[in-house]
Amino acid sequence: MSVAGTYTCVTRTPMGDQTSTFTVNVDGDSFTGSNAGQMGSMEVENGKVDGNTLTWQMKMTVPMPMTLDCTATVDGDKLDGKVTAGMFGTFPMEGMRA
Repeated sequence: MSVAGTYTCVTRTPMGDQTSTFTVNVDGDSFTGSNAGQMGSMEVENGKVDGNTLTWQMKMTVPMPMTLDCTATVDGDKLDGKVTAGMFGTFPMEGMRA
């Protein structure tokens, strides 16, 4: 099954659980998309696909500018990953295909 699709996600952060809609548009071994939630929308940058594993970056602007480094594995309709926010640490991200 392709990793492409739309996922309803929750990222567990120190500011509370952040729900979002994560869109993955695959093109060969790369992908584009966005992650839209309560804090706004962030575009996927440097999206890479390796089998069922995704790696990408996003530029956060709220509450402060920061580049987020992300990775996730898709297993069927389930997405399990992590978001690394620099000195603030790494937070779990989980989702289900919408």
